[in-house]
Amino acid sequence: MDVRRITINIAGRTYPLNVPAAEEETLRKVGKQIESMIKDFEASFDVRDKQDALAMCALKLGTNAEVFALNNEKNINASNERVQQMNKLLEELEK
Repeated sequence: MDVRRITINIAGRTYPLNVPAAEEETLRKVGKQIESMIKDFEASFDVRDKQDALAMCALKLGTNAEVFALNNEKNINASNERVQQMNKLLEELEK
């Protein structure tokens, strides 16, 4: 496995990381998104320090992840129901 050493800057701090090469682009992209979110929160709200902005980022990202997971679960359930309906139809056609 190809591992790369990268540095991500978040909220004025530098984080050196050893990451699989396949994940490097994703981590850099997420780091930039977090930085952008911090700037947006600082501009839109009375954010006193970076800790508050980071907490708001964590809450937003966690909420987004939970909504995504719930939507995936609904899609999987709907797909399973469709497959079951198709199986029933196929069984009826076989009779």
